Amino acid sequence: MLIREARPEDAEEIITVMKNAEESNFMLFSPGERKLEPKQLVVFIEKISKKFNSAIFIAEIETKIVGYLIVQGDTPSRVAHRAYIVIGIHSDFRGRGIGTALFSKLDDWAKGKSMHRLELTVMVANTVGVALYKKMGFEIEGTKRQSLHVNGSYVDEYYMSKLL
Repeated sequence: MLIREARPEDAEEIITVMKNAEESNFMLFSPGERKLEPKQLVVFIEKISKKFNSAIFIAEIETKIVGYLIVQGDTPSRVAHRAYIVIGIHSDFRGRGIGTALFSKLDDWAKGKSMHRLELTVMVANTVGVALYKKMGFEIEGTKRQSLHVNGSYVDEYYMSKLL
């Protein structure tokens, strides 16, 4: 497995993984809701690559992209030490250590950028995701009550963070 930063030419394969991850029904977007086009993602990848405290990492197995991790920082000085994380793994490749590898790469990158705080949200019912995040050092800070509306029901999310 290879973990590396995304390049513009990866856009189509990343979109395939994003769409597959959304089918889990544990992502912000409902399955089929987001209409991503490769050109849009190319622009996003190029924009992210120019920011000091943001990146997109991808996981490749035999040159096939099977996972991604997006880390986005901000520029105001009071929040420049933190970044928000989104991760997705293709369903055919879950349970193979890809999430762990992506988070390990993130840790190295974040420490090299002198980041201090990484944060994410996760649906409370996503027990596999919560277990991964805890394994990688994230802690639950609180519950965002009824923060999402999924399949006709309100769903809670955990707000999780990791201090480096």
